[in-house]
Amino acid sequence: MITLYHCVDARSFRALWALEEVGVPYELKMLPFPPRYFAREYLEVNPLGTIPLLIDGETRMTESAAICQYLAERYAGPPLSVRPDEPGYGAYLNALHMGEATLTFPQTLVLRYSALEPPERRLPQAVEDYARWTLGRLAGFESLMAGADYAAAGRFTVADISVGYALMMLKFIGLFEQAPGSLRAYYERARARPAFRRAKSAQMAAAAEQGVAQPPVKGAGATA
Repeated sequence: MITLYHCVDARSFRALWALEEVGVPYELKMLPFPPRYFAREYLEVNPLGTIPLLIDGETRMTESAAICQYLAERYAGPPLSVRPDEPGYGAYLNALHMGEATLTFPQTLVLRYSALEPPERRLPQAVEDYARWTLGRLAGFESLMAGADYAAAGRFTVADISVGYALMMLKFIGLFEQAPGSLRAYYERARARPAFRRAKSAQMAAAAEQGVAQPPVKGAGATA
């Protein structure tokens, strides 16, 4: 049984969504955000104190995009992954990692310095700068998409989960309406998938059952 440690709507949502797409059984362990402060015992399981943490037998993983790749390649294969001999393989890997490294990272700084820090530590200039950075990177990704419905190989893959979460986070920080129209439509296609809806329902049901409160700021878990 795969175990996923998760905070509501955090980066670990990528892993949860991927689990639902792949269709393997899993156990969902919900944590308050941020777990390194509010669930100190979690440090015994994951010394980093971050989420996600996916445990699959002897395998332990903490990087959300890598977890998506692992689940797709180990448990599903195409169409959720792209084979190395397919023309879209490079685009697949690029989008898979761009979703986290390029599109999510600057948003975490916007969220932190606009909402998570105490008022006296908030930095409006940093918020403005990283919001502009985010929108610039989105424009670059739109160019790479070149009007395609999906990031690679002409089909939905876990690369779209990685990017889809970055677009989901835009809603948390109030930038979604400033994203290119084609990317807003791309996100709506992704969130319409049954696995996305199941993942949303699963996290809320598990949080209620385990007595874990949602983050005080919507999307706060995204910075864990």
